Amino acid sequence: MPLVDMRDMLNHAYRNGYAIGGFDLVSLDFLEAIVGAAEQCRSPAILSLAQTHFEHYDFELAMAAVEKAAHRATAPLAIHLDHGGSYESAVQAINLGCNGVMVDVSHQPFPSNVAQTQRVVEMARGCGVAVEGELGYVSGVEGEDAEKHPGEAIYTSVAEANAYVQRTGVDCLAVSVGTVHGRLRGRPRLDFERLRRINEAVRIPLVIHGGTGLSAMQYRKLIDNGVAKINYYTALADAAGEQIRSNAKSRRSNAYTDLTQGIRTAVRGEVERCMRLFGSTGRAAELLAQCRPWLPVEHMIVFNAEDVSDAQVNGIMAHGCEVLAKIPGVRRVFAGGAVPDKARYRFCWLIEFTHERVIASYRDHPVHMAFASGLFRPIAGDRMSIDFVKACAGSPPRS
Repeated sequence: MPLVDMRDMLNHAYRNGYAIGGFDLVSLDFLEAIVGAAEQCRSPAILSLAQTHFEHYDFELAMAAVEKAAHRATAPLAIHLDHGGSYESAVQAINLGCNGVMVDVSHQPFPSNVAQTQRVVEMARGCGVAVEGELGYVSGVEGEDAEKHPGEAIYTSVAEANAYVQRTGVDCLAVSVGTVHGRLRGRPRLDFERLRRINEAVRIPLVIHGGTGLSAMQYRKLIDNGVAKINYYTALADAAGEQIRSNAKSRRSNAYTDLTQGIRTAVRGEVERCMRLFGSTGRAAELLAQCRPWLPVEHMIVFNAEDVSDAQVNGIMAHGCEVLAKIPGVRRVFAGGAVPDKARYRFCWLIEFTHERVIASYRDHPVHMAFASGLFRPIAGDRMSIDFVKACAGSPPRS
């Protein structure tokens, strides 16, 4: 089952009165638990990787596993960069396979937030990727990750939210109405009237950060007032931690696999509970029917070189592999020569784009234009190119 367009996914939830969990993962146990819950509940889900967690795993290696898991899943999924730290973080996440990104500049003054978010939106639009903005500030209170969100909460202004959405063009907006990162202290008090007014002003899917610890009624009221994505992590981490503590008490072994046994089941149970509360269970079929699949595009060029040696061609291709791979939306760049036989063309480029929209943004990108005009086209007058979507991709069966 292919990934689905995250923009389509959130708009479907927004129009149909339910929310999709953006579940942060920090290990394969969490990844398998979230995907398993989505399949069991026939629910969409967002596999969320927060830059604040990158100290716990290698982002590039984790993305390879996340993307593989998403492609072989039977439930509709999206992959999202949560709390990205910079424009460069967003480019890296897109080039590694995320189809949704958030660069968190909510702590900065309004004009700076707008300007930096605009830059991310412009880049991501050329890659077909959805962008989440944040206005206001959701602070941390206690529990895992809370210390990474210090200071006092700043509630989202209705007037600023309206101006922010119009100026930036974000696809969804994270708002601050009383939730916190980490664990809540006491009974949470959410400003539903503020949320209602924000929803009426912006009319795009809204996002809640700090989704742990709310009641079923509070989740329902959030969704009724425009929330289509609820970020969720602390309770998943607590479930995993409780399982480890239980294992440590009941087992004499200190072996890692003994201490971590059952984590997937514990996390999966909490994810399934959230899906029921958020109203996303049983939505997979209708969502898949109405959302575009997320499919990469292969850009292939075959060519013959004129008036240059093979060594010079190889040097040009090596330089191209280095510089072209840095363009937003470029997943991979391969170049090489034909196996000696009767091939019509002797050399080949194969460049994987994240999305069909990258065809145009790549063509017009200054790095590509400089390389193509200055180095490649002068030697490759005899060439042919094609952009194609994979019709099939072989993969070993799941055991």
